Amino acid sequence: MPVTVLRHDLVVESTTWVTARALAKGAATPLEPASVPLADALGGRLAAPLTALVAVPGVDVSAMDGYAVAGAGPWRVVGRVLAGGACYGGELRPGEAVEIATGAPTPAGASAVLPYELAAVDGARVNGAAEIGRHIRRRGEDIAEGAVVLGAGAVVTPVALGLAAALGHDELLVRPRPRVAVLITGDEVVHAGLPAPGRVRDAIGPFLPGLVAWAGGRVASTDRLSDGPEALRAALAADGADVVAVCGASSKGPADHLRAVLGDLGADVIVDGVAVRPGHPQLLARLPGGALVVGLPGNPFAALGAALTLLAPILRELAGIPVRTETSALAGAVRAHPRDTRLVPVRRSGRGAVPVGHDRPGSLWGAALADALAVVPPGWAGEQVELIELPPGG
Repeated sequence: MPVTVLRHDLVVESTTWVTARALAKGAATPLEPASVPLADALGGRLAAPLTALVAVPGVDVSAMDGYAVAGAGPWRVVGRVLAGGACYGGELRPGEAVEIATGAPTPAGASAVLPYELAAVDGARVNGAAEIGRHIRRRGEDIAEGAVVLGAGAVVTPVALGLAAALGHDELLVRPRPRVAVLITGDEVVHAGLPAPGRVRDAIGPFLPGLVAWAGGRVASTDRLSDGPEALRAALAADGADVVAVCGASSKGPADHLRAVLGDLGADVIVDGVAVRPGHPQLLARLPGGALVVGLPGNPFAALGAALTLLAPILRELAGIPVRTETSALAGAVRAHPRDTRLVPVRRSGRGAVPVGHDRPGSLWGAALADALAVVPPGWAGEQVELIELPPGG
């Protein structure tokens, strides 16, 4: 529902924070699964269970370097089997042995593998204490053929890629990570070095890739645009991403052209301003081609709050990632706003969520000290509040 906010003698309708987040989630439809090569599946989520196309190991193999033996010793050495080489032709008879490498197929009839360090060799004969069944890995001992090893929805990690390859897969059916195009606007924004008077360093562009990846997406491109509608219009019209994040230009000042450009492009505006502090001038729209546009304020902490309000729910829905809700008591003084939701940087503790301060819209200091943002509703009276996790490092 909208909240009426007075600004410079104008009455402006803003969407409540709860409604804005629900609208963001509802605007996104999970992307269709696709079969992709293993190298392209990293970071996606399995759209179907991962099953073993082959058993591991695929045949009975030696677990040690030594001698595959049959029956009781001493044994006459009748051949050699190396990993990756041809199998021993025939079946070992009692009293026979073949020299064997780790991972090599054990011959039919082998009852054990005698490691080199336990073997006494005399010419073509070998002796030692070989325990029946010892040091032979049986077919399917680790993973049976057809076994389900990872369930649908599992994240394809580097280790999962290795597992899939070992199980015979060349492609995986995954729900792809949504592609995000980042447009950073503002003539006053610099991207390296110390800013001159009247300039500011870009603090939003550096945190967006990590936040996007944490929410299930990937930054496909980053463009830096000067102020003015032409460059912004061209970038929005040309981009083929699933979501476009526009940093700056979302307010209503003379250099903020996002709303006018969206109108020129025939976009459907879903959220235009949210009753939240910081981050009121945020925006969500859908371009005629289907891509969603998230307008983030130019102040860094306000942009972070807006990204967690609109961008993260969209990406999680597109990627099919379930959302976990966490609540906590607040262990510290927090001043509620009469009309707007407040996003307050906090650290979790045994006493509850402790506000860390330093939460002005233009500074990321408080958010950098925090591990979550507490969602303090209008008129809050001390009840438990929702915590929004902040993207972790690493």
